[in-house]
This record gives sequence, C-alpha cells and structure tokens, in this order.
Amino acid sequence: MNNNRPERLSDIDAAAASTAPEFEGEIRDFIRRDISFRRPGRAEASNAGDGVNSLLDRVAGASIEEIDRVIRELQAMRDTLVTEGDRVQREVARFANMSQTAMASVRVIADSLTQWERPQELAPPAAE
Repeated sequence: MNNNRPERLSDIDAAAASTAPEFEGEIRDFIRRDISFRRPGRAEASNAGDGVNSLLDRVAGASIEEIDRVIRELQAMRDTLVTEGDRVQREVARFANMSQTAMASVRVIADSLTQWERPQELAPPAAE
C-alpha cells in the first residue's frame, strides 16, 4: 500500500488546504456532494438491506422449493426404475425358462424323428 495516500476525508481536507485553496475548495465541495448523493443514509441503508434480505429470502425460498420438487420427482423416477428393473428381470428369467423348455422339447422331437428315419433307411427298397 501507498503510505502517502490519505485514508479519511479529514486527511483529504488537510492535503487540499495546503494547495490552491479556491480551486481545491470547489473540488472538495463537489466530492462531498457526490459522496453524499451516492451513499444512502443509515435509515435508507437499513431499509435497503431489509429489502435485499427479503428478496434473497424469497429467491432462496423459491429455489429451495424447486430443489425439493426436483428431488421428489427424482425419487419417484428412481422408484419407477427400480420397479421396472425388477419386472424386466422377472420377464428375462421367465423367457430363459421358456427357452430352456422349448429347447428340451425340440431335442425330444428331434430324437423321435431320427428314430423314425432309421427304420426306413434299413428297410429294403420297395419292389415296383
């Protein structure tokens, strides 16, 4: 930090008094008017702070409600996905069982067909 820089208005006033008094007096008045115009009074600052706080509370409240709503929707979606996952697993198990049963039936049919074909192959050709 610069140690030569004045930190308070009284320091600025003292620095200004040591140079051209008339010109710097006008500058001082201008700066004071500008500062008092830009800086709200204590009551205004308190009211503005209350307004900002109430605005923040409303925005935060709405945001929290929205987050809670999204969380509820995600939990409902999770429950739906778990239920559907269980259903799909049951369907796949049922399909696998049905597929194994069908394969066993096809084997039995194939074995029966091979037994029917063998006697015909061994039989002498029919006389014409």
